[in-house]
Amino acid sequence: MNLSARLNAWERLMRLDKPIGILLLAWPTLWALWVSGGGNPSPFMVWIFMLGTVLMRSAGCVMNDYADRNFDGHVERTKNRPLATGEVSTREALLLAAGLSLCAFILILPLHRLVIALSFAALFLAASYPFTKRFFAIPQAYLGIAFGFGAPMAYAAQLYEVPFEAWLLLAANVFWAVAYDTEYALVDREDDLKIGIRTSAITFGRFDVAAIMSCYAITLALLAWWGTREGLGLPFYVSLAVAAGIAGYHWTLIRGRERAACFRAFLHNNWFGAAVFAGIVLDYLLRP
Repeated sequence: MNLSARLNAWERLMRLDKPIGILLLAWPTLWALWVSGGGNPSPFMVWIFMLGTVLMRSAGCVMNDYADRNFDGHVERTKNRPLATGEVSTREALLLAAGLSLCAFILILPLHRLVIALSFAALFLAASYPFTKRFFAIPQAYLGIAFGFGAPMAYAAQLYEVPFEAWLLLAANVFWAVAYDTEYALVDREDDLKIGIRTSAITFGRFDVAAIMSCYAITLALLAWWGTREGLGLPFYVSLAVAAGIAGYHWTLIRGRERAACFRAFLHNNWFGAAVFAGIVLDYLLRP
């Protein structure tokens, strides 16, 4: 394989060609950075966390494909992934994941020692999540912890502590992740049933749509509680109303459980995260 082909395989293995995962990981981190930074986080801090998000999401994707390498070939959506097709070897994948994780760790070394301590938990969550699909009934909840762990790290980086509000934000992200990743899991439900993978779409059964909408409602309630504790004002709550409208739109997409529509709903969660972030930014900008 020539260099161009190998780089292309690595890009697809890290999912750099599909940035939705980076965005879903970035939004809760940005929420936490803006609020814990009083609406004015340093550009250097934002740069570190956003680059770290890209690196750790990429490492997580590599580990996910390594864990699922014997399953992906049997699923229509994943059968052409580089590890499933043999374009990338398992050894190469593990070295790539290790290299990405090391770069992310080096990136946070200038930050407070509490951030460094939390990074080990973040690494464990990212590396272990792919294997939870073997035995957890709702592995999407574990994914939510992994995807939301940037929130307590952002608080630690700027406040040198992890207050209750950081964990409240993490809890909100867990329910949001269960909502959007169940939409994603609906796409693969038939294939997952055949190969024995456990997902929330299978666990919820005929109550899948109701469970997704309930998770959106809990997410919004937790975000409202978080905003109250952090003293956020009207622009933030308007953004939650917008996010609620977006969740309602998702219901129109997923209620028929059609694969393409469920996948569109999953991708559309980027706007849910963006709406909440816009409300936070506006809240601080409009303060006297």
